[in-house]
Amino acid sequence: MRHWSRSYLLLLRWSAIRLRHTLPLMVIIQTMLAVGIVIGFSFLVPAMDQQTALYLSTGAPTLGLITVGMVLAPQLVAEAKTAGTFDHNRTLPVPRSAILAADLSIWLLSALPGLVLALFTATLRFDITLDVSPLVVVAVLLVALTATAIGYAIAYGTSPTVANLIAQLIVFVSLMFSPVNFPAERLPEWLRAVHQVLPFQYMAEAVRDTLAVPADGIGAAPFAVLAVWCLLGLAVTVRIMTRRG
Repeated sequence: MRHWSRSYLLLLRWSAIRLRHTLPLMVIIQTMLAVGIVIGFSFLVPAMDQQTALYLSTGAPTLGLITVGMVLAPQLVAEAKTAGTFDHNRTLPVPRSAILAADLSIWLLSALPGLVLALFTATLRFDITLDVSPLVVVAVLLVALTATAIGYAIAYGTSPTVANLIAQLIVFVSLMFSPVNFPAERLPEWLRAVHQVLPFQYMAEAVRDTLAVPADGIGAAPFAVLAVWCLLGLAVTVRIMTRRG
């Protein structure tokens, strides 16, 4: 355990140094995206009701977490593959789980400023009051971990070109065709069925229900589905990281 902790701290420091020029830009981009969704999408809705305001207020930070974990992180992994950093990391005399934990910590920390600022902007823009549950910490951590685990599984399991293309597709689907900023009932029936399997809807529900607790309480289903997706992503990632050759 001591070896793992020391490896994790050293890897965390090394990742921060390696990304010292890129990370601030990533924080700015995802923060602008989250805040931009709150402000920009509100222009599309002339008569802002309470439900729409709630979906935009909680959907923006969710999309920020998705962007960091499933788009920006995989793109940097693809770049590391091209540069040879990926293969170098696999030769280090440290636990592979420590490498993954250090990377996950970096992405989570980079997503927090955008999440907080998006919520602050939403409360000012829509004059909305949130009923925040302590479980919001669990929800945010689980969404961030799940998004990054899936993103890493895609980036580690495919070529850099394919990973970048999938990352761009995820941006398009999550922003325009996922029930994150609007209710699932507005989607065609076939697309609603697709989102019963994909993680986007459950990410939004976990964040929304813990930021504005519904009358019937916080459901366990979104957390359970996200846990399954998270474990699958981590399993694929660790399997590739520990694979010989």
